[in-house]
Amino acid sequence: MGLNYPVRQGKVRDVYDLGDQVLLVASDRISAFDYILPSQIPDKGRVLTQMSQFWFETLEVPNHLITTDVAQMNLTGDVDFSQLEGRSTLARKTEVVPIECVVRGYLAGSGWKEYQQSQTVCGISLPAGLKQASRLPEPIFTPATKAESGHDENISFERMVEIVGPQMAALLRERSLAVYQAGAERALEHGIIIADTKFEWGVVEGEVILIDEVLTPDSSRFWPQDQYAEGMSPPSFDKQFVRDWLEQSGWDKNSQPPILPDEIVEKTRGKYIEAYERITGRTFAW
Repeated sequence: MGLNYPVRQGKVRDVYDLGDQVLLVASDRISAFDYILPSQIPDKGRVLTQMSQFWFETLEVPNHLITTDVAQMNLTGDVDFSQLEGRSTLARKTEVVPIECVVRGYLAGSGWKEYQQSQTVCGISLPAGLKQASRLPEPIFTPATKAESGHDENISFERMVEIVGPQMAALLRERSLAVYQAGAERALEHGIIIADTKFEWGVVEGEVILIDEVLTPDSSRFWPQDQYAEGMSPPSFDKQFVRDWLEQSGWDKNSQPPILPDEIVEKTRGKYIEAYERITGRTFAW
């Protein structure tokens, strides 16, 4: 892209090091089953960037956002601003806390699998009789270790204390639960259940702030309230069409993934945009 900065490329995002700031550029790449797919989802990066921007500006929590306006970023190099517009975040650089701060409000995914075996989620005991997609009596905090590749690993709160110390662990649990509660209430007002989500936090000049992306379809499980029912896996606003198609495609999940059909790409794009528009009340125009 012509930017004169060190860059680290993740599965779906490029991170440029600008000294005491970082530039996060959300691509349209999409990953599933730990592979980056050969197909992209048009505008996905713009949707995720603008949804995170909405939450950073709406939630009353210290965060890393400086601006998403490319014209204000003072970037150097032969920059194609049309590629950056709408999908770029200039942010404060922090010392990243090496914990994925997961909050679960409903019983789904790996939590549901564990509950069926032991009536626990990440070691936290839950009442008997819950079903798939049941709302939990209250949201629970279930940290995980950050993995550079592959799946993050769930850990106990006690293990988190060993990694980051009791004071930081308690603070991140309290703040993560509070941010989830505020976001979930806002989303529910617009007909979307946030079943679970994960947050990342960083430290800069002694201050703990919210970083990365926040309450997006990539970092959260979004369900339409009008199609929600206990005892089933509700439809979601993320990669559902992609995962479902890959599952029935015959792909072995151990080789280069197949190219997605145009219909799956367009349906997935539509779901991301619908989630953005419903939660923010804004029209996605690009």
